[in-house]
Amino acid sequence: MKMARIGVLMDQSAAERRWNCGMNVFNAYIGEILAHRGIPFQWIRSVRSVNDHYPCDVIIVAAVDETKETVERLWRFMERGGIILTFAGLNAFAPKLGYRKGFATGAGYAETAYGDRPLRFLQAVPWVADADSAAGRAVQNIGTIRRESPVGDIVGPALQMFAVGKGSLDRYAVDVIGTIVRMQQGSEPVVEDGPPAPDGTAPVDDGVLKADDMIELDYAYDRIVTETGIKLFAHPYADLWRDEWIGHLVRRTAEKGLSLPFLGYWPDGTSQVAHISHDSDYNIDEHAVSTLNLLKECGVRTTWCMLEPGYSKPLYRQIAAEGHELAFHFNAVKADDGFWDGGEFRRQFGWLKEATGLERVVTNKNHLTRVEGWGDLFRWCESCGIESDQSRGGSKKGNLGFTFGTCHPYFPIALADERNRLYDVLEIGFLTPDLELTKWADSSIVVPILEQVANVQGVAHFLFHQFHIHHQETVRRAFRFVVDEARRRGFDFWT
Repeated sequence: MKMARIGVLMDQSAAERRWNCGMNVFNAYIGEILAHRGIPFQWIRSVRSVNDHYPCDVIIVAAVDETKETVERLWRFMERGGIILTFAGLNAFAPKLGYRKGFATGAGYAETAYGDRPLRFLQAVPWVADADSAAGRAVQNIGTIRRESPVGDIVGPALQMFAVGKGSLDRYAVDVIGTIVRMQQGSEPVVEDGPPAPDGTAPVDDGVLKADDMIELDYAYDRIVTETGIKLFAHPYADLWRDEWIGHLVRRTAEKGLSLPFLGYWPDGTSQVAHISHDSDYNIDEHAVSTLNLLKECGVRTTWCMLEPGYSKPLYRQIAAEGHELAFHFNAVKADDGFWDGGEFRRQFGWLKEATGLERVVTNKNHLTRVEGWGDLFRWCESCGIESDQSRGGSKKGNLGFTFGTCHPYFPIALADERNRLYDVLEIGFLTPDLELTKWADSSIVVPILEQVANVQGVAHFLFHQFHIHHQETVRRAFRFVVDEARRRGFDFWT
């Protein structure tokens, strides 16, 4: 069977025009999503490259100026049998197909052909059928999009597939890629406190800038209530949107008699991964010893994020000797004598390397999930050779679970001022801090989290502080419960 040839059309001149106006081209993230799945593709840097002899079977549109030339070139590509996939774009094609561009919607929910629940989206641009048009173009409508809530007014199909000659235009009304990016990273830089949950469960307006001051999920529609009354963001929408459109791509190429190779997320024998990290915070050696004993009892290796001034040097040697990872815990919390600054980040990181004797430290998590701006943290990590960050997680009891729509590792995207490049730092957010403490959640959230992570083959990242492990038997029991339930479901524990 012939292998499908996939192109991503990122017209450089169109992208530059947007960047020069301060506009983001988040559709550039299509490349990261395809690469994350191991799907081979090529970038198309000019729409003029799409000619009568262009060797692609599918073109996914990231950025293009919708000029007459663009319409004509892409139309000919479809007439010859090519498939074009677009997300809320290519509105210049609407009149040729008997439609007109509708008004953009804000957040809502989409029902798709293959999902078992509505998926939250953050913007959609539906097309409206033109009653006066005689185009009569064959179209297949799939799913629906609804305004604001899962039972809101229907404003159109989620996906439309138009026959064009021997090929087709497959158009998601939903801005799928922008939804994924904005769920994972927020719609704007963090410059002020976010709005608290109306029910009082997530008072993020606490004067400390942090990751969950900018979230894009809905407190009313996107949380479930566990049997003990804990409210949990229970749906990894960004991961489910990835699966939705990649699945569509696989099916469409198969219908053309083409194969589309892709990789499993994990090595053979591993279906999903569990990860446990610790934040040293109070830096008491006795807390570390209690944690090491619990880890030895449970037979797991974990990641230790160290906050200055840290533990005594012999403990670092013991932690490493027992197979655990020593990592950085950057302190930018004013109440703990920290501040948000690149030079201070590098100074603290230098302290860690000197204290531990390590030449290379690859992981960071910010103290209290402190985050400001958009890309500062990732640039600082790059400058220090830190390859993975864990700072994105809920800080309040009502903000736990899939707060940022994902449990997958991903490379974050920069804003327009950096040409929407990918940062060379793998983000692996956590899903909940210590369990069985009144300030956060109890163990009723463990199974729902593990089930959803397994569903999308992601990473179940749990955070446990050494301080609470040492002082609270309830936390130690919760730790054992997490390990037992994860192993029972086939999770492998990784640092």
